[in-house]
Order: sequence, then structure tokens, then C-alpha cells
Amino acid sequence: MQDGLANGGRPGRRSPGTLGRHLARRLVQVGVRDVFAVPGDFNLTLLDHLIAEPQLNLVGCCNELNAGYAADGYARATGVGACVVTFTVGGLSVINAIAGSYSENLPIICIVGGPNSNDYGTNRILHHTIGLPDFSQELRCFQTVTCHQAVVNHMDDAHEMIDTAISTALKESKPVYISISCNLPGIPHPTFVNEPVPYLLAPKVSNRSGLEAAVEATAQFLNKAVKPVLVAGPKLRVAKVNQAFMELADACGYPIAIMPSAKGMVPEHHPHFIGTYWGAVSTNFCVIAQPNRITIGNGPSFGWVFMADFLTALSRKLKKNTTALENYRRIYVPPSMPLKRENDEPLRVNILFKHIQDMLSGETTVIAETGDSWFNCQKLRLPENCGYEFQMQYGSIGWSVGATLGYAQAAKERRVIACIGDGSFQVTAQDVSTMIRHGQRSIIFLINNGGYTIEVEIHDGPYNVIKNWNYTGFVDAINNGEGKCWTCKVRTEEELEEAIAKATGEMKDSLCFLEVIVHKDDTSKELLEWGSRVSSANSRPPNPQ
Repeated sequence: MQDGLANGGRPGRRSPGTLGRHLARRLVQVGVRDVFAVPGDFNLTLLDHLIAEPQLNLVGCCNELNAGYAADGYARATGVGACVVTFTVGGLSVINAIAGSYSENLPIICIVGGPNSNDYGTNRILHHTIGLPDFSQELRCFQTVTCHQAVVNHMDDAHEMIDTAISTALKESKPVYISISCNLPGIPHPTFVNEPVPYLLAPKVSNRSGLEAAVEATAQFLNKAVKPVLVAGPKLRVAKVNQAFMELADACGYPIAIMPSAKGMVPEHHPHFIGTYWGAVSTNFCVIAQPNRITIGNGPSFGWVFMADFLTALSRKLKKNTTALENYRRIYVPPSMPLKRENDEPLRVNILFKHIQDMLSGETTVIAETGDSWFNCQKLRLPENCGYEFQMQYGSIGWSVGATLGYAQAAKERRVIACIGDGSFQVTAQDVSTMIRHGQRSIIFLINNGGYTIEVEIHDGPYNVIKNWNYTGFVDAINNGEGKCWTCKVRTEEELEEAIAKATGEMKDSLCFLEVIVHKDDTSKELLEWGSRVSSANSRPPNPQ
């Protein structure tokens, strides 16, 4: 029988679908295959509908903060992530991770199981609240760290609210917040069908006259420059213009530098790549290309000009100029090798990262935790197709544990190499358990130097010394002999070499946790310089009133 005909040939009507089914299918359609969740009484029915979707896998996390960090890492690998928590106690726990994703321009669909729809507008005081009959506290908190919020507490416009929220996350490349009343996921409604029609996001098209003017003005500006350089920033990911940027670099011949937060977005094996630019970018001699606006020096600015269109058009207008690249090659001094170690010398951090450099390939991704790993990992030279992720703007310590979980869950063909300091690890350590539970095979270098080294270099005090853990014993305990997990303590270069050989050989299909014990003062010179600058900035006296 043809679809839509029933009852003796009279036009029939599809059976309505449910809200929970619609949400699950929408997540699948936009590219989500794993949802990171912590169950709570307000979201349990919704979770039932998500696990009923064959193409969705529910990843239960140890806490909401890590669920949010995992969705962040997942979005870095796939382009979109999702997490599900319960009302207020879960929402206000995950919100720190969502704020970080907002700063990094990542589309995260943050779903909260909300109160029963009948409780809205009453004077009831519910559990998981702050003791007031006003249920909007969580919503108000999320309004500043998401680009769209939807509170679904009745069925008539639930379809539109869910679809608008998800599409907005994708269009804006920012997190969104969706609260769904706990009694609604299983209710059918005529607006829902069992298989939602996929929606197509219309491509953004530049204002034609603005684009032409921006390209012409930029070409005039740059073609007069003596030694121009291209500096790549993190908005390349938002605008999805990595390829257009490299085509521009090939066309103009300029050397390519990256801002620290853009590491991993530009191929470092490219012959024009010259490294990381740490200085101030916004000077009068720069062209600033935002995802939808171009500003030239201290002069004209052109709105509704999209970066992809701009870079493609500009590559046809610039004159080839290799002067800066040739000058760079004349003065370039290759990085020096670490000093040769003495026999049985305790392991130094620069020796550790020399060996991590040798582990990198097109099948690995580096995840660098906030702290000295920022600076040590920044100096790694990434081979072709090697991934790299860190959270430069927000800098929330502990981010990398959840992010490693999420990224590895999304990119199972890659091996994640995570570099995490001991202080950061103590914040979010529990979800190594979830990595083991899901058979992940990341390599975690736990760098044990006895405290919050990044804080020490900003402002030292006894609060920067932490209780030392038996980190390998901790991971062994949560593994509990049930998963594929191998741990090892490393104190010398010989032990490091043996551990890496085992992690990449015999234990290549296991989660490998290497506790690397180093001196508390063994830090990069970049951290020392950065800490001094942050200290100076933080200690400025108040301006005269």
C-alpha cells in the first residue's frame, strides 16, 4: 500500500511521532552519534527516548562538568556536540563547560530535563531548585553563555522551538540551551513525524558590492607592503575556511604564522609556515578578517562580507610577494635540541616533549591542558593531518580530561595524546573511568610536578601546592581490573622510552596512563615570560578617580 492511503483508498494520516523521538532524530541528522549525559529525575524519560534511537549512543559521565567538556571535545572532532543533564543542579554544574565552548565558538546542544509542565506558573517549590517558585534561574544563567535558549513546556510549539535552537547552534557556531519538561518526551503530537524532514541551512552569501570593495581595498593595501605576512587565527574554524586560507597563501607567497589559539588549523608542513606569533595582532598595519566583517588597518571596515568569499576573491587580486619568506629563511635558527642528559638524571620536561614529538603522525591528535602544557605543546611541530586542540581563550583547568573523552569517542580512528598537569587532573579525574568503560585507547601523559605551576609563575603562595596522589594507583583503582588499561610511572628518560614503546606497541589498543614525575621548577621559558606578564597586568593599581 502506498504511504498516505488507508481506509479503502481514502487519504490517510501518518501516526504522529513523539517529542523525544523527534529530538533524537534531529541530533542524528546534524551529525551527533554520541550524547554525553548524567541522569537525574527530570531527564530520565528523555534519556529513554534517546537510547531508543539506534544511531545514538549514550555516554554516561561521572559529573555534568565533564559531560560538557566531553561535548566540547566531541564538537572539535565532528563539528557539533550534545550533552543532557537535569534541572538546575545539573545545569549549573555543566554551565562552566558551556561557557568555555562559547568562547571557543563550538556548537553544543545542551539539553536539560526540566520540571513537569504543570508546575510552571504555580507557587510550588520543587527539589533541585534554590527554594523559590521561580524556575527561571537556570535559564537566566544560560542566557549569557549560549546564543539561543528554548524552554519547552507545552507541545504546540515544541517542534519549532527545538528545530530553531539546533539550527541556531549550527548557524552561529555557539552553544544553545534547550529545557524540556520531564512529562513531555513521550507525548505524540501532530507536528512530529517519525522521520523529521532534514532541514537545509542556507549558505551565507556576502553583500556583492561590499565584497568587491573589501577585496579591492585590501589588495591595494597589501600590494604596497614590503614584507607582508599572513597570520591565522582561531576564527578559521568558525568560518570553515581552512582550505581557502591555504589557497590564498599559495597564491600570494606570503609566509604563514599562526596565533597560539589557531594551532592545528594550518598545516605546519607547508613550506611557507614559519611558526607561532605571540605578539599583539590588532595594529594599524593589519587586515583583520572576521567571519563576517573585514577591517583594513585603522581605515575602512566592510560588513556582511564573509571570510570564505573574501579569501577566495582576494587570492586572485594579490601580487606574489615572497620577500618576507626569503628574509625569514635567511635569519631562521632551528630550535636547539635539549641538553644531553647525564646517566640516571631525573627526567626533564624538554626531554619528555622531544619524545612526544617523535610519537606524532597523521593518525594522532594532541590535546593540551591549560598550564605549561600550553607552551610545551605549542612548540611541537605537527606532521600532516595531525590534530591539535586546546582551550586558550577560556583556560579552564581540568578541561582536557573531558575533552579527551569526547574527542576520542568521536574520532575512534585516531589516537589522542593528552598532556595534563597534576593540578588540572585532580579537578576532573573521574572520567578516565568513562574512557576505560568505552574502550578508548588514548595516551595520557600526567605531568606530576607537585602543584599549580602556572599559578606559581603568576603569583606564588602555599595554595599552589597540592596533595600528591598516587596517580597510577588511582587509575588502576577505577579500572578495577575490568578494562583495557595500562599505567606506568616514569622518572628517567630510559623509563620514558620503555613506556612509550610499550604504549605504542604491546598496549596500542589500551588506554595508557603514564605518570611522568618531574621537578616542580622545571617549566618552559614561555610560561615564565607569560606568568610575568599576567602578574603585571593583574597587579595594576586602580586608575585615579
